[in-house]
Amino acid sequence: MGRNTRKRRMPLATKIVAGAAALTVGGGGLVWANFYASAHEDHSGHNRTRSAAAQVATIDCPDVGQKIRDVPDRARGEVDGELATMDSQITNAYQRLATTRRAQAGDAQFVQNSILGPLKDRRKAIIDRIQLEINRAGGKADDNLDELAACQGRPADQVQNGDGQNGGGQNGDGQMDDGQNQGGDGGDGGDGGDGGDDNGNGVAGPVADDFVDINDVQPNTRDSRNGLAADGDGGSTGTFTTDCGVNENNLFNSDNLIAAPGVDNGAHHTHDYVGNQDNDAFSSDEDLANADTSCQNQGDKSTYYWPVLRLQDGTQEFDANDQGGGAEGNIGKILKPAEAQIRFVGSRQGDVVAMPKFLRIITGDAKSFTNGDANANTSWSCSGFEDRQVTDKYPLCPDGSQVLRTVNFQSCWDGQNIDSANHRDHMAFVQEDGSCANGFQAVPQLQIRLAYDIPTPTVENGQVQNPYAVDSFPEQLHKPITDHNDFINVMDEDLMNEVVDCINRGEDCQ
Repeated sequence: MGRNTRKRRMPLATKIVAGAAALTVGGGGLVWANFYASAHEDHSGHNRTRSAAAQVATIDCPDVGQKIRDVPDRARGEVDGELATMDSQITNAYQRLATTRRAQAGDAQFVQNSILGPLKDRRKAIIDRIQLEINRAGGKADDNLDELAACQGRPADQVQNGDGQNGGGQNGDGQMDDGQNQGGDGGDGGDGGDGGDDNGNGVAGPVADDFVDINDVQPNTRDSRNGLAADGDGGSTGTFTTDCGVNENNLFNSDNLIAAPGVDNGAHHTHDYVGNQDNDAFSSDEDLANADTSCQNQGDKSTYYWPVLRLQDGTQEFDANDQGGGAEGNIGKILKPAEAQIRFVGSRQGDVVAMPKFLRIITGDAKSFTNGDANANTSWSCSGFEDRQVTDKYPLCPDGSQVLRTVNFQSCWDGQNIDSANHRDHMAFVQEDGSCANGFQAVPQLQIRLAYDIPTPTVENGQVQNPYAVDSFPEQLHKPITDHNDFINVMDEDLMNEVVDCINRGEDCQ
């Protein structure tokens, strides 16, 4: 599979992950099964699963970007760049964690002294620069941001509590499986691991506990996050559907134009793009407005993007050695949706107003495994089982049933801004009665439904073979709760007015 991108990325200087990814190509499922089994067999008179669980499985850092509010416009570029650097620091620290298992086993203070301590110092320096940039641009930086510099190591058996500090799940206890520690046999750290649990691919996650049989999910138990179209006499009940394909043009990259503009590999995972065909970190609003589009309606040059799904079957994709791909633990065959349904719906309380051009919306949270589930939003399900939705599990679907990945965006706009400092505050979900709070205005709600033909993974005796997983930041361990979706409105004025009129008239248009 090729890719359509303006840049060529250099591989991250981390040998262990890319090397392990290459190893799976030769051995396929055999390497997977043997590696995983070795981590759970009882050797030398002790149970290695229990000892592995005592290790730090991932790194949990406070999300500085979510705490920033008052950032003057002229400082936002610099602040976004600093936050992207902070993400790179976490990625590098996590990969150091993954390649020093032997040293950790011999020194109880190794993680703190060699990984977390230096990471805190580096984060503190960036926070200081962020505060300086905000104040220099005329804003007032939060003096308490320094409290967010320290990160923690999270053991594999630590339970999530969903309080916004440690991630949590909807349909399980969120407990990290013993198979989530990432091992190695060399790499930058030089001391490698000796059987760390990693599911056999050389990268952490997903593991058996990340999957659930759809038949075991209780119907109608998940909050739909305003997912139903408007109903009632006062609502705007129409819909507008735009057909933009399923990324037939192979437009992939690991940038994030919204959260990390101007930063190469700002997402640390690969995205699918449909709609606008000029999507990378360096695209300006003018670039987007002048670009081609994959949408059938050429007036819709909006960009719709999401992290790719991969089948961890040993396939070496085009990005097997690249940042955002195999060099950061995102390995296996990229799975394109069989169908991508993109539609806009109305408000239960009344008419909607037009979205401003270049409005940016992020929904879900790429870091929700460590941030907590407050912003988690994607629903996972199976065709034929749409009344059974999960957020923190990948569904195991029966033969003939597609994996469904659905997201409903925020639909209340502050009426002024196309973006905000944390890329969230200018948008909100409706209240329980369907109205917008705080003087926000209802805009058409974007809903995206992706359907995939995926061979059902096999889960037996606590092991999963040929799992599928969403691309993620390395330290997020490919958890389903980290799924997210991004949108930039680049519809021309006439088309946006048509969308609004159609929805407010109660018609179904496309």
